[in-house]
Amino acid sequence: MPEITTSTNEQTAVKATYFSIVGNTCLAVIKGFAGYFGNSYALIADAIESTADIFASFLVLFGIKYSNRPADANHPYGHGRAEPLITFLVVGFLITSATVIAYESIINIQTPHELPAPWTLIILGAIIVWKELSFRLVMKRSVETNSSSLKADAWHHRSDAITSVAAFAGISIALILGKGYESADDWAALLASGFILYNSFMIFRPALGEIMDENLYDDLIEEIRKVSLSVEGIEDTEKCYIRKSGMKYHVDLHAQVNADISVKEGHKLSHQLQDTLRRQIPELGNILIHIEPVD
Repeated sequence: MPEITTSTNEQTAVKATYFSIVGNTCLAVIKGFAGYFGNSYALIADAIESTADIFASFLVLFGIKYSNRPADANHPYGHGRAEPLITFLVVGFLITSATVIAYESIINIQTPHELPAPWTLIILGAIIVWKELSFRLVMKRSVETNSSSLKADAWHHRSDAITSVAAFAGISIALILGKGYESADDWAALLASGFILYNSFMIFRPALGEIMDENLYDDLIEEIRKVSLSVEGIEDTEKCYIRKSGMKYHVDLHAQVNADISVKEGHKLSHQLQDTLRRQIPELGNILIHIEPVD
């Protein structure tokens, strides 16, 4: 059961990442041409971010495939910790693109240029809708697969949508107010870079918690305790620690049983508990059961 679930999750995550790669490649080309011929740096800034997103998605793809390698002698808990490390690299791409956008925006604000072309608003409107739909799709897949790097990839789509909204607003202001407001879309790009940096932190923080084994899984702990009490012979539970690794959650659980049963019976109960937990909560990986006697 766990192997099948892991394989299914990996396939789901890989398909979502390929979707991101193809979508970002098409959008980077469209934005680049539209920004160049439509005289809009905000669109060119969007193209820069989409280009960074392509490389980031390839990193996510590598992280998903590597983190789902089976456990071996050197990695008894598997290779899942590679995923938050890849997430850190993805955040690095986000920060880099935000820095480039901010720098170029400041340069363009100081440089006189023509008004953006009105038709660029049509391009931006379509991009905003597409990127928001992409965010929702990839985020849904990240929740289904418990993938932190896929979640980071989803936020790339949301960041792209935000920069496009800022560009739309900036170009609209420039076109409505006319001469003297040509740099409105450059200011919009500068503002968008700030949103990208904020989203970078929002992606980085959970991945750091995963690396540091931060206690973030109260709902899952409650579910584990509830399932444990459904096993005949398990009277209660004590400590329950969870560590996330890739798409799996490793569990250390102290289970209480009757103090008068034999060691053999206690051992049998621990295996029954492990099997029940794996069957009812497929996203669990390694499960270590410590039997505690209760008078």
